[in-house]
Amino acid sequence: MEERPENVVDVIEDLSREVKRAGLQNTQSTLRDIHVTTPPQVTAEQQKVLFSHKGGEDGTQEEQMESPLPNVAELAFYLEQAGVGLGREETYRVFLALKQLVDTQPLQHCRFWGKILGTENSYLVAEVEFREGEEDEEDALDEAGEDEEREIISFPKSTYKPPPVVPKENNGTGANKFTYFVCREPGLPWVRLPPVTPAQVTVARKIRKFFTGRLDAPIVSYPPFPGNEANYLRAQIARISASTQASPLGFYQFVEEEGEEEEDSSRISFEENPDFEGIPVSELANSLSNWVHHVQYILPQGRCTWINLAEKPEEEEDPEEEKEEEPDEPEPEVGPPLLTPLSEDAEINNTPPWSCKVSSSIISKFAIAVLCSNLWPGAYAFACGKTFENIYIGWGSKFLAEGYNPPVPPPPQSEYPSGPDITEAADPSLEEEQALKAALEEQRESQEEMEDAEGDEDEEDDD
Repeated sequence: MEERPENVVDVIEDLSREVKRAGLQNTQSTLRDIHVTTPPQVTAEQQKVLFSHKGGEDGTQEEQMESPLPNVAELAFYLEQAGVGLGREETYRVFLALKQLVDTQPLQHCRFWGKILGTENSYLVAEVEFREGEEDEEDALDEAGEDEEREIISFPKSTYKPPPVVPKENNGTGANKFTYFVCREPGLPWVRLPPVTPAQVTVARKIRKFFTGRLDAPIVSYPPFPGNEANYLRAQIARISASTQASPLGFYQFVEEEGEEEEDSSRISFEENPDFEGIPVSELANSLSNWVHHVQYILPQGRCTWINLAEKPEEEEDPEEEKEEEPDEPEPEVGPPLLTPLSEDAEINNTPPWSCKVSSSIISKFAIAVLCSNLWPGAYAFACGKTFENIYIGWGSKFLAEGYNPPVPPPPQSEYPSGPDITEAADPSLEEEQALKAALEEQRESQEEMEDAEGDEDEEDDD
């Protein structure tokens, strides 16, 4: 259309013939059909690396050394009795993927946390703990230069003061006690999830979203979520772990330190009890009092340990601010302490939070106790003797007895402060106007009398 040649029809015919020939060229070979790669073949090529064995002396030495690699085969055996799991084939591939993660990261503890389903892809989640001094610290964003540039330009300053930001918990404590890696399929690279912040946990409790399987996908919701799908996934993992991670009573015990009271509810350090001999399966299946939470409860503030935001450091205190009235001290948030029995968990609309059962009633000798969470569908725990484990396989959404309603937007901020200087006065009545008019006339008459009296005094002085 730009060149406008004379033989337009011939040019169009030649272009049409070339397009048709290019589309049929791949199927016109008479010697051999062109190989078309199918999705199962692509997956097999990705997982081929998992089945490669490192030969030589290095490989034998690694097998003999102590490894944090979990026994996924034993976990799959018990989960198969409980009626849940990923299947033997997929579980073995997950085991090889965890082995690949252990070989590439300096880990002290590794556990298969579970699988979170998504609309496009799913996430395999690994819960790990780095060795002391091996974890890479995240580099904080330095925005000092931008702040200095902004201070040069003088703009009108708003009197609005945003609420203080709740600081996140340090790595290895609270909701960030463990680090989590995810991958979409065994054989694909593991991706480390960022630490969770209190703001992300607070907003995650108010929204409901399905995962897409893409960590960089945006979270479109109200209230706005501070982050992308990777941050939302990390917040949901923290919530699920704090609500559903359970162990038999007596398996863990608090670490007794010198000068620490036994009845202190703020103790967060515990260890395995070497004297634990196990609880019978029948007792575990019949009573929730024999199960306890071994993960800290997340407070409404979004942290496991409450922090007082009203306190100000001594360096930041100004004499002008001290003159202002100080607000009342907020009441500290308190949650259930560690190793609290599951029997104390609250119900939601007459729905029990947990369900217990025995895996088999035919041969009770080899049966295991299975614990199922009703508030987080997909969370399971089993126990048999001195062995127990937790796993989650679900969509990452909490159970709601009623339909989900998004939260109502907050009321709009007032445009100006209310006060007598700017508050509009009410219109006076007829009686008030007449009274005001009479008062003004009296005032005028009194002024005239005073002026006449002053004039008479001046005349007498002149005489």
